[in-house]
Amino acid sequence: MSTLSENILQKIKTFRDERNWMQFHDPKNMAIAVSIESAELLEHFLWKSPEEVENYLKDPKNKQEVSDEIADIMCFLLELADNLEIDIEQAIENKMIHNARKYPVEKARGRATKYTKL
Repeated sequence: MSTLSENILQKIKTFRDERNWMQFHDPKNMAIAVSIESAELLEHFLWKSPEEVENYLKDPKNKQEVSDEIADIMCFLLELADNLEIDIEQAIENKMIHNARKYPVEKARGRATKYTKL
């Protein structure tokens, strides 16, 4: 794990442990927390066109709220991976290798079409 990830993870664990919250941080509850925080992130984009999202994020308050939701998700994911003894960086590396095999450039590039409207 990189030094950055290790430092962030240690801050997350210290925050958790100072509050005696590990008792609530079992895999099921952590996965649920990730889902809930992801839904809170989605709320910022619901029913907005790409142009509306762009304008929405120009407001520093809105951008900070989106940033906070992303941070919540990442904190829960980093802790969940640590609790399950999953090296998150290695897991990402493995997934990228898997995705590269599943979606080779020669078969994937230029194949997707952007959805515009009904």
